[in-house]
Amino acid sequence: MNESLTLDALTGPLGVLRLLAVDFPHLPAPNVDVTPLYPKVLRLSLHETTYDSFAAFEQWRPALGIAPDAVDFHIQCNRRTAVLNGRGTYGGVDIELTAYATVPVEQGVAA
Repeated sequence: MNESLTLDALTGPLGVLRLLAVDFPHLPAPNVDVTPLYPKVLRLSLHETTYDSFAAFEQWRPALGIAPDAVDFHIQCNRRTAVLNGRGTYGGVDIELTAYATVPVEQGVAA
């Protein structure tokens, strides 16, 4: 942790979080991560319940201006968790949008 940083160093991502709350109050609430380890990044994560839709991610992705080809998909945790990850910029701040969903056993998704 960078102990020399003050809360002022996080005004970029915190300000964008405020913008998102005003601009997109109708979108699903994500988990939010702002840290002095990466003071210029706002991380939003979603924990989906339906593997085949990633509906909340797909609502947030275009709102943040993240292009479909800027999204990575992979399977982790012994083929049990599907992950979508996209990166973009909003309000001059780097945004990382991630969604996790449980892979149903019957899907048999290969890693």
